[in-house]
Amino acid sequence: MLDTLHRIVKEVNAASDLEQALGIIVTQVRRAVDADVCSVYLTDFERRDHVLMATEGLLPEAVGKVRLPYHRGLIGLVCERAEPVNLADAPSHSRYLFIHETGERHYTGFLGVPIIQNRRVLGVLVVRQIERRSFADGEVTFLFTLAARLAGAITHAQASGNLITRSDLSPPKRFFQGRPGSSGVALGTVVVVYPPADLEAVPDRPAQDPAREEEDFRTAVAAVVQDLMAIQDRLEASLPAEDRALFDAWLMMLDSDSLIGNTVKRIYAGNWASGALRETIEGHAKVFDAMEDSYLCERASDVRDLGRRILMHLQQKVTSPGEYPENTVLVGDEVSAMQLAEVPRGCLAGVVSASGAGFSHVAILARAMEVPAVMGLSNLPVNRMDGRFVILDGYLGRVYVSPAPSVLEEYRRLANEDRELYRELEADKDLPCETTDGVRVPLYLNTGLISELSTHGAEQSEGVGLYRTELPFMVRDSFPGESVQVMNYRRVLETFYPRPVTIRTLDIGGDKPLPYFPVVESNPFLGWRGIRISLDHPEIFLTQVRAILRATVGLNNLRLLLPMVSHVQEVDDALLLIQRAHDELIEEGHEVSMPRIGVMIEVPAAVYQVDVLSRRIDFLSVGTNDLTQYLLAVDRNNSYVADIYDDLHPAVLRALIQIVNGAKVFQKEVGVCGEMAGDPAAAVLLLGMGVDSLSMNGGSLLRVKWVIRSISRSRARELLQAALRCERASEIKALLGNALEEMGLGGLMRAGR
Repeated sequence: MLDTLHRIVKEVNAASDLEQALGIIVTQVRRAVDADVCSVYLTDFERRDHVLMATEGLLPEAVGKVRLPYHRGLIGLVCERAEPVNLADAPSHSRYLFIHETGERHYTGFLGVPIIQNRRVLGVLVVRQIERRSFADGEVTFLFTLAARLAGAITHAQASGNLITRSDLSPPKRFFQGRPGSSGVALGTVVVVYPPADLEAVPDRPAQDPAREEEDFRTAVAAVVQDLMAIQDRLEASLPAEDRALFDAWLMMLDSDSLIGNTVKRIYAGNWASGALRETIEGHAKVFDAMEDSYLCERASDVRDLGRRILMHLQQKVTSPGEYPENTVLVGDEVSAMQLAEVPRGCLAGVVSASGAGFSHVAILARAMEVPAVMGLSNLPVNRMDGRFVILDGYLGRVYVSPAPSVLEEYRRLANEDRELYRELEADKDLPCETTDGVRVPLYLNTGLISELSTHGAEQSEGVGLYRTELPFMVRDSFPGESVQVMNYRRVLETFYPRPVTIRTLDIGGDKPLPYFPVVESNPFLGWRGIRISLDHPEIFLTQVRAILRATVGLNNLRLLLPMVSHVQEVDDALLLIQRAHDELIEEGHEVSMPRIGVMIEVPAAVYQVDVLSRRIDFLSVGTNDLTQYLLAVDRNNSYVADIYDDLHPAVLRALIQIVNGAKVFQKEVGVCGEMAGDPAAAVLLLGMGVDSLSMNGGSLLRVKWVIRSISRSRARELLQAALRCERASEIKALLGNALEEMGLGGLMRAGR
């Protein structure tokens, strides 16, 4: 049954709309479990009933017309319980309801499974049998798996407004719901980006010059032919004849009119070469997918592999959209930092990533660039979005595609409000960041991952609280040498001189891999990353530390920061290596001095060792992004658990208090450099805890300064005590929202809009 399940799932994924997907489900499921009837009921939440939307075995004219009120019948029972109902004798059940409008006979066997998305029952998938029948566990699991797949298709159809038109369901909302990544409103034109050689991610895009597109396509095919022939010749002696036949089959396909001719037809029908290739390859692959023979079914992967090979050669000519319209909204399954960097700064209006969550690095980069972003839109039809006009709501995590005039007018008004708020914030840019009772709170800048992409905040900040050193490593095809690193670090130290600059040593691994230093792990966030890699490869660490120390000669505004510390021994070993690099440079004649050295508190183990860490170093910097992730056991890049990730969770607040109190015993400074520092509401709590400084992206500096200049530390302490009495993050948010509203600062949160 597993092969049947995979085949049905592929067909559902390839369906052009929800109606076709439902038709596939009811037809194939009825056949797979040998039932007399298979039907799908969808829930109409506005009218509070369940509508028959597809059936195989009942009257087709009943589809879209038969409605079952909430809490009525066995369908209502499945929805109430949100779990399968499996009955051998359904008519004997007290909730059984006979509906003659469907052409129903006296069916006895009944199995209904709920269609659930985000804890909400969207409908019920039902199979019926005339004779008594209790469906087997494997059949229940089979239907349950298909119902889960169907839930995504239903949500997508509701969001895009394509829920079956022949029914009279209430009108769907015309937006895709994701998660807020970076606040703000953007109106613009979509440019789809996609990873290289990912055929499924290739978007549809108009063919500006079909003749040129055809030429590029044929050139790519010819290149693949040469590649395959060379491989075939090289392996001829070592491969048996049956395995060499695969190469012959590929070469025959590359010479066939079904591949070449169909792709060229699609090009002249209006799609560019890569999009036309994707359509053709998928059409070929579906033929194999539908075959019952498991060997032939597996050949679909060979067809797709061939398509990827052609695409690789095509992408050597076209690696990016090339031209970006004014007000570009960058959209992708997984938008990368490099793809953000390719867009001219004046053109980028917003970012939409189908994967990721509000605290993933792309969202952090978007906030640093002051660009609205929405993350985690798992049902977004990315490859059909190119060139569409959209509205992006970074406050609520919504994307409106081809919005109605009334929606457009409302969001234009909100965008104007944002611009007006920014002008108010600008009025305070030259004033000190000081509370109403005279407490000075330095605001520093987080920078490095986006390099020169965003200089906003450089003048308003009192220095750099976190300079990430990963970018020079990520954009190269090998480790940068010492002299190259010296130039990079010298530039940032000179830019902010005499203000302090905190440079973090290399923090690769996890979600920041290097292409030339791959680390393949099943759980990278708990794996080989940060200080662990540096200590295991002292040659990399020593080269970087030497470059950092050399860069500060004559400036001496450096503070050095060690990431991902979880053991005291790691600090001891790193301090010895730093001292060694210092001594070597002195011997070589460089007038270097030892900087102040700190550690990042990012893992729970470090929270409970603040005392012993404070004895060894000069300052502590709390990375609330990772600390929250590890405290709550939530991958901050995973959209499925994004609702659980919350840096205002009571446990996070208590951990922060423990860090601050532990460090104060040894008179050690504590700064916060995670995204929490840039949240105006959270900054109030950090102020109340006694945090010494805050470091954030440039887009948050003025917002946080406005809050701090509007409150006293004593009032912040009162709010902190009230927050600690709360049991839920939602209660803490409401508390802070009300407090900001009372201070006249509600516009900073836009809560409840």
